[in-house]
Amino acid sequence: MTVHAVLWDFGGVILESPFDAFAAYERANGLPVGLVRRLNSTNPDGNAWARLERAEVDVEGFRTLFEAEAAAVGHRIDAGAVLAGLSGRVRPAMVEALRRCSERLPTGCITNNFVGFGEDRGEEVGAIFELFHVVIESSKVGLRKPDPRIYKLACDALGVAPEETAFLDDLGINLKPARALGMTTIKVGDPTVALAELQAAVGFDLS
Repeated sequence: MTVHAVLWDFGGVILESPFDAFAAYERANGLPVGLVRRLNSTNPDGNAWARLERAEVDVEGFRTLFEAEAAAVGHRIDAGAVLAGLSGRVRPAMVEALRRCSERLPTGCITNNFVGFGEDRGEEVGAIFELFHVVIESSKVGLRKPDPRIYKLACDALGVAPEETAFLDDLGINLKPARALGMTTIKVGDPTVALAELQAAVGFDLS
């Protein structure tokens, strides 16, 4: 089925995955492999990361909570250094695909972020955000993926039904509820493979 709208995650899709930066931080500090991701997936609706992305705590509050979560499992973490890893490099091929979609289809972004993140985006990233017709930020709407309500909010804002929408994300946990709503979901691991899937879904050239 050809889709008629596209929703994109930002970090890990338009930007390179922050997981590479997390892994580098763990290596540099002698921490267990995957520690940051495990902390983020423990109590996923109420942990420090979830509360930050729903704007229930500020960055300083997050630092206190996240470092306490790490300490509870026997490790010391600099939460500020972990947050710094969220700013990955832009993927030019994804931006070109976004541009082509934006020219022909309702196009939006659903991003889990926090208050203040990206305010110093710079000209390049700022120009990318201008390609979206709608941007749904967890820190502004008080919802975060994978809460199904955030996907419905994005579809309503674009004026489209989930069944006619494709959604790209790098996390399976975020894709599952979108798929349950009827969206065509594309997991972004290898960007080349993901773009081929998206091109097949929209029915026009993205490269």
